[in-house]
Amino acid sequence: MIEINKKLAFNHKKPPLIIAEISGNHAGSKKRFLSLIKSACKSGADLIKIQTYEPEDITLSKRSRFFKIKKGIWKGKYLFDLYKKACTPYEWHNEAFKIAKKYKKIIFSSPFSIRAVDFLEKFNVPIYKIASFEITDYKLIDYIASKKKPIIISTGMANLNEIQNAIKIIEKYHKKIIILHCVSNYPTKIEDANLDRINFLKKKFKSYKIGLSDHTNNIFTSIASVPLGVCVIEKHFNIDNKKTLDSLFSINSKMLKDLKEISNKIFISLNKKHKIKNLKKNIKFRRSIFAKIDINKNEKISLSNTVSLRPSIGLGSENIFKIIGKKVNRKVLKDSPIFLNDLKK
Repeated sequence: MIEINKKLAFNHKKPPLIIAEISGNHAGSKKRFLSLIKSACKSGADLIKIQTYEPEDITLSKRSRFFKIKKGIWKGKYLFDLYKKACTPYEWHNEAFKIAKKYKKIIFSSPFSIRAVDFLEKFNVPIYKIASFEITDYKLIDYIASKKKPIIISTGMANLNEIQNAIKIIEKYHKKIIILHCVSNYPTKIEDANLDRINFLKKKFKSYKIGLSDHTNNIFTSIASVPLGVCVIEKHFNIDNKKTLDSLFSINSKMLKDLKEISNKIFISLNKKHKIKNLKKNIKFRRSIFAKIDINKNEKISLSNTVSLRPSIGLGSENIFKIIGKKVNRKVLKDSPIFLNDLKK
């Protein structure tokens, strides 16, 4: 178990925590950004995640072909332009943290630079996330780990060696690590979700908690991950049908509420240690052996003169083949149950 506060913890023995990722769904509007956080708080998210960077934290303002996106939903955009539009400006953070505090929710972030980490430390964030594309930025990982706070690692595109290298860096400081299975396709087709990789990660990293970062545009994959034992599910969150940079792989308020409720119910239904109360009281509704017709004294029990019916009064129906051929020591009337002491020894 990795505690965040007294109420929240990453724990495979509890229903998975739900993270609402705001990302670029603010569409460059501070008002929309704050509305997204409020809605996520009200819609059942356990944690709200933002991304802390400005474009210069990630890339250079260049127009060469190396900086141009060639495929996918952001095809044709230059990196600097994309990140300028998608970033959460530093000056928006203060109000965001105030809103989360008002709703008694945890807000945290993926920092994309050392500058961003230093900035987030001012808000005393309780946890950090390392984004998929930064899993090989060892300098940044080392600096985040030095803060000795729990770290979520997203593993989209990463091979086993890259994940292990990142973990070794963090382990120099602590072992409060949550590893997320992630497919870095935006959006991810449901047939590409590759949820079996969760089992692979659980086997390879037995000491750590495993979760899911889901980039499909629905909650089916997230729900399917619950029986696999994830401790956290992260989904990109949007408030309406407005087209944004991330809208094609985001869920709305109703879907977020459904995800929280359904994942809780599925987890409860899977709880193997839960004892079912009052189960024995229903045993009386099992079948027992009755006389189908009058059975005279000294007459043998047979399949033709008996019938199996509810409730369980006399001999249970499971005894039928044990008593076939045995004689009764009294007359057993039609529709009467047959008891053990009705049989000759």
